[in-house]
Amino acid sequence: MPAKAALIVGAGDATGGAIARAFARDGYVACVNRRHEDKLAPLVAQIEAEGGTAHAFGSDAREEEQVEALVERIEREVGPIEVLVFNIGANVPESILTETARKYRKVWEMACFAGFLNAREVAQRMVARPMPASGHRGTILFTGATASLRGGAKFAAFSGAKMALRALAQSMARELGPEGVHVAHLVIDGAIDTEFIRTQFPERYALKAQDGILNPEHIAQQYVMLHRQPRDAWTHELDLRPWCEKF
Repeated sequence: MPAKAALIVGAGDATGGAIARAFARDGYVACVNRRHEDKLAPLVAQIEAEGGTAHAFGSDAREEEQVEALVERIEREVGPIEVLVFNIGANVPESILTETARKYRKVWEMACFAGFLNAREVAQRMVARPMPASGHRGTILFTGATASLRGGAKFAAFSGAKMALRALAQSMARELGPEGVHVAHLVIDGAIDTEFIRTQFPERYALKAQDGILNPEHIAQQYVMLHRQPRDAWTHELDLRPWCEKF
């Protein structure tokens, strides 16, 4: 039987990497993607050291032809994509007074348009496969943020893109649910335990000792949980935040 694949688009050093490792531990071939393939070598090595299987793919998630080629290659060389995780952030703050059209467009392309391209390509293949007895052909998961729900000062581009991604997820869930595809959107509301937070926001990072920032491994567990849900109890939107986060 062909291997079952989980494609993680935006498999960075923190959340994306943790999600890839979690699906690898769950028996999936982790197909990890970011623009530069060489940056994925440490993640692939870590997954293999843990007994899992992973393949690295370098491509630009904003370019339609590259996305089409990526999905086709995985389906042909690895196996059917049962899980897609779109995890590109593009959190680049800028005052609306100095924001440029070029950067605003780039943020939208990264955080929203790329989500559409990847989800469309994977969904087309999922719905074309025979319906299994479980009624569950596959899962598409979108990583959202606080900005998915409300815009903050200096985050016009990011919040606009993330809100649009949330709307995409809602539309896809309504259309694809009857086709056996579980589409969910996760709102990650709070600081995540990353090198960026440690170095740029030391006061916030100090809350780690009190479980005041999000652990990427704990975030990843929820992605696997969503994929495992039976279709009579599918979650569409899941909020994850530390106990002390104001909302």
